[in-house]
Amino acid sequence: MSNSPNAKTILVTGGSGYIGGRLIPLLLDAGYRVKALARTPEKLVGRPWGSHPQLEIIKGDVLNRDSLMVAAADCRAAYYLVHSMLPGVADFAAADRNAAHNMAAAAAQGGLEQIIYLSGLGENTGPLSHHLQSRTEVGNCLRQGSVPVTILRAAMIIGSGSASFEILRYLVDRLPVMVTPRWVSTPCQPIGVRNVLHYLVGCLEQPQTIGKTLDIGQPKVTNYRELMETYAEEAGLRKRIIIPIPLLTPRLSSYWIHLVTPVPASIARPLAEGLSNPVICTENSITELLPQELFDARKAIRLALDRIRQQQVETTWSDSGNLQPAEWSAAGDPNWSGGSVFEDTRELTLAATADEVWPAVTSIGGEVGYYYANWLWKIRGLIDRFSGGVGLGRGRRSSPTLYPGDVIDFWRILALKPGEQLLLVAEMKLPGKATLSFKLTENDQGNTTLQQTARFLPRGLLGMLYWYAVTPFHFFVFDGMLRGIAKATGKPVTAGPSKIRILHPPGDS
Repeated sequence: MSNSPNAKTILVTGGSGYIGGRLIPLLLDAGYRVKALARTPEKLVGRPWGSHPQLEIIKGDVLNRDSLMVAAADCRAAYYLVHSMLPGVADFAAADRNAAHNMAAAAAQGGLEQIIYLSGLGENTGPLSHHLQSRTEVGNCLRQGSVPVTILRAAMIIGSGSASFEILRYLVDRLPVMVTPRWVSTPCQPIGVRNVLHYLVGCLEQPQTIGKTLDIGQPKVTNYRELMETYAEEAGLRKRIIIPIPLLTPRLSSYWIHLVTPVPASIARPLAEGLSNPVICTENSITELLPQELFDARKAIRLALDRIRQQQVETTWSDSGNLQPAEWSAAGDPNWSGGSVFEDTRELTLAATADEVWPAVTSIGGEVGYYYANWLWKIRGLIDRFSGGVGLGRGRRSSPTLYPGDVIDFWRILALKPGEQLLLVAEMKLPGKATLSFKLTENDQGNTTLQQTARFLPRGLLGMLYWYAVTPFHFFVFDGMLRGIAKATGKPVTAGPSKIRILHPPGDS
């Protein structure tokens, strides 16, 4: 290993994703300097380790070769943990090939010693699903460069918040009787997320992994029926009835998964297609190179459920994706944004400090709900789900803490200033764009004004009609939400709630 100051600098692409968000703190704890590449750095800055002195967060994108070149400079190795299988990406395989070529070129120019890529299991003995074929192509693209690549091939990753585990969890939790495709009996070799992370970190210290393709998985081969049965037992549920139907296609399965679980059809479909491919380890040399206790499916499921019950989920599948800017959500009437912004602002004042009010504000969504008329929010979530949106099923990653980029049902946190402001941007299906913000202002007497503002940027006539259609509900839903937040604080209300009109200075327009 080089003796230069940057010898232990490691680049992590996909740092705001499910695996990357768990890997970075482990690398920091192990003494590495880390460069984290993110399209939205704000999603990393707010994490508990976001201000670590050994961490450098770099704004960039693997699809932008120049930004990737800058990130890879002076690094010893890079983790490639990105994929384009996200809502709104029409051809994720083409985007992934382009990104992999960029990574190979940046690694070569930066003089890296190793690229570590987390891929998917699946043999080319038969037709692979589009998703698994794309994972294989990415590995081939990375290997076309001059930097040696370590490929870890994994099947289903069992861990709190992973897309595959969330599909399993919600299907078994919600359906005592399940009609499934034939893939329910497909052989698979899942692996716990803690085991995956151990292998990823270990590859940096074990030179014999460089340039190798290594299969990772639990020792025992199982199938998806057995995983469902094991989950039901660990979750304390009654035995589930599983009925395989040969005519149920992956496309139909993805729609069913979309309706029953928080995972959208755009992600569920490629995952469902991959379930028909046997995914088992064909070689096990990594168990000797990097020995560890490999959890069986039962223990991995138990650990994941413990994390969920304790509300200590570090990262989730929904963390991936860009934070969409919403300049129009600021105060004013920005005509440059394409039209007038509709606004509904209400406030109340409590005999409490901002710190006493803040926990009630940040508990919104998930199991707590919206403090008033939750049945209306649930109906809105069902409408969104049936129209192809995300609905309310995503819930929250954690109850005690929130970070920029976190999901709260069909919202995502765009900005967060503890004790001052929470800004949510809507990710539901809408004829326009919407935000919901909460602002706390504490006065000299120790009273706090809680201001709640809904803003909507309509798209065409349909957007305007939508706003006028929902406006009557605002009068009791939004007032009720403010009263509910106040009640949750246990502090008396001294004024409000009342609807107010904010006069914006001319410069805000």
